[in-house]
Amino acid sequence: MSTESEHVKCLIIGSGPAGYTAAIYAARADMKPVMYQGLQPGGQLTITTEVENYPGYPKGTMGPEMMEDFKAQAERFGTDIRYGYATSVDFSGPVHKVVVDETKTITADSVIIATGASAKWLGLESEQRLNGFGVSACAVCDGFFFKGQDVAIVGAGDTAAEEATYLAKLCKKVYMIVRRDEMRASKAMQHRVLNTPNIEVLYNSQTKEVIGGKTVEGVVVTNSKTGEERTLQVTGFFVAIGHQPNSEIFKPFLDMDETGYIKTIPGSSKTNREGVFAAGDVADKVYRQAVTAAGTGCMAALDAERYLASKGIH
Repeated sequence: MSTESEHVKCLIIGSGPAGYTAAIYAARADMKPVMYQGLQPGGQLTITTEVENYPGYPKGTMGPEMMEDFKAQAERFGTDIRYGYATSVDFSGPVHKVVVDETKTITADSVIIATGASAKWLGLESEQRLNGFGVSACAVCDGFFFKGQDVAIVGAGDTAAEEATYLAKLCKKVYMIVRRDEMRASKAMQHRVLNTPNIEVLYNSQTKEVIGGKTVEGVVVTNSKTGEERTLQVTGFFVAIGHQPNSEIFKPFLDMDETGYIKTIPGSSKTNREGVFAAGDVADKVYRQAVTAAGTGCMAALDAERYLASKGIH
């Protein structure tokens, strides 16, 4: 049972680009935001290495450093940033209740959810060990580093097909590892993959292991029909088997799509519950970029500020 309780004007749950941007705007608007960083302070960017596509960094920057910059800026304007993660919520009444670390109850006039999403992985030890060293879950983020090289991508849906064709423009050769004897992707996307000469689709194939000491040097693939094992000489390994939005605790109260992405009112960050807003990857299955997350973080803070003003909460 929770023992402690506290009331805040604006509570931000999660600390990636969306959460920190929301905090910067909310703090500057004198909303005295309190942020709980969650299980992965700084979000998905802390497990990437170089970020080269965020505007304003002409030489690129490292993901973890960038998140430290975001954090410092949020703190500079007075955001109260805390360790801890939301373990349950109650959005049934006019006052929003959030339990942190199963022990502390926070009541909040407004809540901004920026809990993000987590990439799904195959679960191989070698995949985790080389994550950020040739293994990536984002072709758009990291494809550029493999220009002119041979790479492999695992997945069979629209995202995998889209990322494979994206990589094909940059890389010499792209192996697409598909578990079944066909892709799940739409016919149009399949057509695009099959008409790209430097993509080789390996059907009925599963990744056994990623090879490499410090960086990726190859991938061992097994054919489930023939049992044949093959080693692909690649320097990059992309996993595109989907993302899981971190939205489980909000399910009883918020409208979501079938995968668990929080639905917002188009053109806003508003959810179906008054005073509760969602920003970043937890509400975005389409773009999933740091810059779009930051943009929706700004929207959420502005929406929350207007909501508080409409309620006469100063």
